[in-house]
Parts: sequence; C-alpha cells; structure tokens
Amino acid sequence: MYPTELVAPMKSELTGNGFEELLSSQAVDEAMKQQGTSLLFINSVCGCAAGSARPGVVMAVKQAGKKPDNLLTTFAGYDVDAVKQARNYLLPYPPSSPAIALLKDGKVVHMIERHMIEGRPAQMIATHLLQAFETYCS
Repeated sequence: MYPTELVAPMKSELTGNGFEELLSSQAVDEAMKQQGTSLLFINSVCGCAAGSARPGVVMAVKQAGKKPDNLLTTFAGYDVDAVKQARNYLLPYPPSSPAIALLKDGKVVHMIERHMIEGRPAQMIATHLLQAFETYCS
C-alpha cells in the first residue's frame, strides 16, 4: 500500500474537480446502483496516470457538453478493497491501472485500459472520452 503523503495530491487532482472517492467495497456497490452514466477512474501512481490519464479525464469533464451523471474514482494500491470491488464491475476487462470506464446503469459501455493510455497525450485521452460522452451521456 502506498503512503498517504504520496497519493493525497494525486487523489485531490480528481476530487478537486468533482470526483467522488470510493474508499470501500460498500461505497463501490452503492455507486454502481446509481441510475444514469458514471465515469469511474481507477487512479494510479504511474507516469501514464500523471501525464495522460488524470489530466485527460479532468480536461474531458471540463470541456464536455454532455457529461456523466456521476464522477467516481478509487486508487489502485491504496483503496485496495474498493479497487478490487470496482474491478468486478469492469469484467470481462482485465485489471488495469490506470483505467477509465464509462458505465450506464452500472454496466460498462466504454472502457479505456492502461495500454490505451500509455504513450498518448492527455488531449488524446480527453478527445476519446468526449466522443464517448457524446454517445452515452444525456
């Protein structure tokens, strides 16, 4: 498990932009019961999370005309039980962190896995998400 001092600024990059932290498996279950669209970001300490995923997700949310109803996040290697439970909802996709999932009524409708994030700029991630928002969000 990562130390709090390390993950706190990475978490606040999202919570400061309207994301709700899912800190337990119960919180994940409750969030997945919500109707409408949910953007779930599984945060990570890796470089691709810092350089592409987190900035891309924030950019997309700020630029979007159509936005997910719920903005959710949990942190791999820190919110261990919550991440484990969240990954159950992301099946059949294999565990990936970072990972960005768009869900509708608790079911994955669009997934961006780590291999789709690595080496890509934040703007590309944002553009990808904006297209998914247009398709699935009202």
